[in-house]
Amino acid sequence: MDVIERAELARSLKATGKCNCAQSVISALIDLTDADINTLLPATSGFAAGMGNMEGTCGAFVGANIILGLIVKQGTVRYSKMMMERFKELTGAVQCKVIKGIETGEVLTPCPQCCYNAVIAFFDVINNL
Repeated sequence: MDVIERAELARSLKATGKCNCAQSVISALIDLTDADINTLLPATSGFAAGMGNMEGTCGAFVGANIILGLIVKQGTVRYSKMMMERFKELTGAVQCKVIKGIETGEVLTPCPQCCYNAVIAFFDVINNL
């Protein structure tokens, strides 16, 4: 699967409503790791509506960051920051409630597109390691 196919998979998984944002991104990237999907999916169930019920980081970015950590292992913070900057460029923000426009009424990016963007941001970093 190429990058765009993975990003489309993440977007479509979220659009079905069967996965939250973190789970959608993890599902699209899990085969790049030796991690067990049956462990990661329940472990990321709390990232629906971002961390802390929209108060924190977008779940799609969290999912991409989990896979990044499983691949890079050392020095992940530096790459996570790079990925966050790219995700912000694509999405408009990193905090879930800002992306969803809770306080402004202006949605910056719909959740399925956040999942797509997280996969793109992930590969933009991974491909430059």
